[in-house]
Amino acid sequence: MDKTTLTPEESLLLITKTIEETKQRFKENGHIFILWGSITFSVFFLQYFFVLTGLYKLFDIIWTTILFPLGAIYTFIYVRKNVKKKNIPNTIIGRIVGTMGWTMFLNITILSYFFKQQLGDALGPIFLVILALFIIVTGASIKFKPLLIGGILLNIIGLGSFFISRDYHGLSMMLGALVALIIPGILLNRADRKENV
Repeated sequence: MDKTTLTPEESLLLITKTIEETKQRFKENGHIFILWGSITFSVFFLQYFFVLTGLYKLFDIIWTTILFPLGAIYTFIYVRKNVKKKNIPNTIIGRIVGTMGWTMFLNITILSYFFKQQLGDALGPIFLVILALFIIVTGASIKFKPLLIGGILLNIIGLGSFFISRDYHGLSMMLGALVALIIPGILLNRADRKENV
């Protein structure tokens, strides 16, 4: 093991390099944020549509949630393939954020399917607050303000959802998907394209 002592300047350069490499990795995956925002928006929009039109009698609303596991499979395959193809270094920050993302997804899935009755009216707001934590940590880790701001707004939406009727939690989810995933994802893609021009 190398026991070289770094100067403060070298330490700062190493930290900056790690943050930049992690930011680059997330910029290339900006469409993943758009994908998850679109899936979340679509699921809750379709559920509202089915309820408002009475079509929920023909289409069980649970079928709209099949998009979540399909999105997870796509994300897993895309990230593994993209990392190998572009030989992007996997930094400690990237591993932490990635692990947090998968842990968040698994916990939200478990809460949604197995503890729905116990959580009752709190399920939607809890989903939003957990997602907000992930978005805030990601935005702060890669120093990307739109993600950080989107996460803060999502957290406010999630906490505010505790004070509104459960009937409107889907609207909170759609708004949250827009401000915390879709818009920051578009801005990440735009930042990546500007650097590659």
